[in-house]
Amino acid sequence: MQTYMDLLMGKIKNIFLAILLLSVLNSCSTMKLEEFKLKKPELKLEEYFSGKTTARGVFEDRFGNIKKSFIVYIDGTWDGKTLILKEDFIYDDGSKEFREWTITKEGENFYTGFADGVIGKASGSISGNAFNWKYTFNLPIGSKKIKVNFDDWMFLQDKNYLINIAKINKFGFNLGTVILFFNKD
Repeated sequence: MQTYMDLLMGKIKNIFLAILLLSVLNSCSTMKLEEFKLKKPELKLEEYFSGKTTARGVFEDRFGNIKKSFIVYIDGTWDGKTLILKEDFIYDDGSKEFREWTITKEGENFYTGFADGVIGKASGSISGNAFNWKYTFNLPIGSKKIKVNFDDWMFLQDKNYLINIAKINKFGFNLGTVILFFNKD
């Protein structure tokens, strides 16, 4: 006959395995960058973001609730090797934020970058009309910062419009999604 402690340990083990399985399934993405190699129009990051761009977006929590909306005014300069993006965010609650990205073209379709809050370097590649950009970030939440991982996917729709969907994860669990629509000014 099983003891109460054996039953309890068995339940704890099953819960742990279920959490581990959910974590693995949640962190798996089926989308592959090479699937977009023939998609048009072809994205050239330095061309699209040179000059003025405006983006409008929302942050959706893991339950699908819109928590914030915002607009971003972006001024981009390209010197032949480095793309500088100066981003001015204005949130629906009136708060503002500035971020400056320094993005270096490392190869024909490979980029690395840095901005305040990024831990280490961001890196990404382009294939066809798609760009996949990944980085770890110290995300401000109230008076604290939490270390999260961003998995950004950008899709060029035409010469003026770009869609960005960024999944935010911690320990393999989805915390939310940022959805942005970029428009060339």
